[in-house]
Amino acid sequence: MCPLMAIFPQQMTVMAVARNLNSTYGFRMSSTDSPPTPLPCTAAILAGGAAKRMGGATKALLKVGGSTILDTLVATLSGRFAEILLVAKEPEAFQPLQAGAPWRLVLDACPARSSLTGIRTALKHARTEHVFITACDTPLLRPALLAALLEHLRPEDDVVLPQKPDGYFEPLCAIYSRRCLPHIEAQLAREDYKIIRFFDQVRVSPLPVETLLAADPDLMTFRNANTPEELELLRQTVLSQIPAQEHQ
Repeated sequence: MCPLMAIFPQQMTVMAVARNLNSTYGFRMSSTDSPPTPLPCTAAILAGGAAKRMGGATKALLKVGGSTILDTLVATLSGRFAEILLVAKEPEAFQPLQAGAPWRLVLDACPARSSLTGIRTALKHARTEHVFITACDTPLLRPALLAALLEHLRPEDDVVLPQKPDGYFEPLCAIYSRRCLPHIEAQLAREDYKIIRFFDQVRVSPLPVETLLAADPDLMTFRNANTPEELELLRQTVLSQIPAQEHQ
């Protein structure tokens, strides 16, 4: 979804791009060293979008496979992160659900409405140095991909995100450090809401394509519900994964 590769000549191979990123922007390539103990990390679900193509619906509360997308995401994230934040612009839909919930509701009070303001809010409120960010309409988020991202994370990394086979990067399935905050805030002050714009000022560590495909061969994690048609497709996909006897 993120055309970071577009800033490089088309004839460059993915590995050449990666080497360029490593030398020019401080990107860290994957290491063969033994992985350290996973770092503490917060998870944040961004639920601040206007959902105009969904008629203004609260997408996190739409049902897919008999559960709300929020409940599905929380079940996937639970046990893997130090805490779970739910970042919302209009918290009213979520306030009645707060009692006993495994997530903490935080308000995105930035005047603008964008994913970047949601990332800022999550980083400001997190109790850990690093925060995993996901959109609220991605019920097929794969646990194996979460494990791969957390294993790839090092203390010095500011952004860890998957590199897809087409060379693009996914900034809404990514880990950010609190060190990104001053760069994000400076960018928001310029009313620039493109997430990747500050990447050349921080240390970015792409998750290699082969690691992504090992964790999520069909790239189901990146399927979301921007339109009613996409929501129905998600529902059909989940239904097709349920064993036949459960339909009876």
